[in-house]
Amino acid sequence: MVRLPLTPAEVERGRRLGALLRRARGERPLLETALDAGVSPETLRKIESGRVATPAFSTIAAIAGVLGLSLDEVWGEISPRVERPSLAS
Repeated sequence: MVRLPLTPAEVERGRRLGALLRRARGERPLLETALDAGVSPETLRKIESGRVATPAFSTIAAIAGVLGLSLDEVWGEISPRVERPSLAS
């Protein structure tokens, strides 16, 4: 299977995801967080550093659950900001 290169938007979303997870983890040890989420510490380290920009949904769901984040919060933080037109005329 050939993996297509990531787009700049995917790379940026991965960077925002990593930053969110690092902030949410706070002082909690990376090893403890990873083991509680059922992922390897290296996987969590790569996600937090942005080196894995498109982790599996189940991985993000597990980490978010351990950190007390809802998936809505995660998506709201990492999704592109879209300016909505004003309804007032």
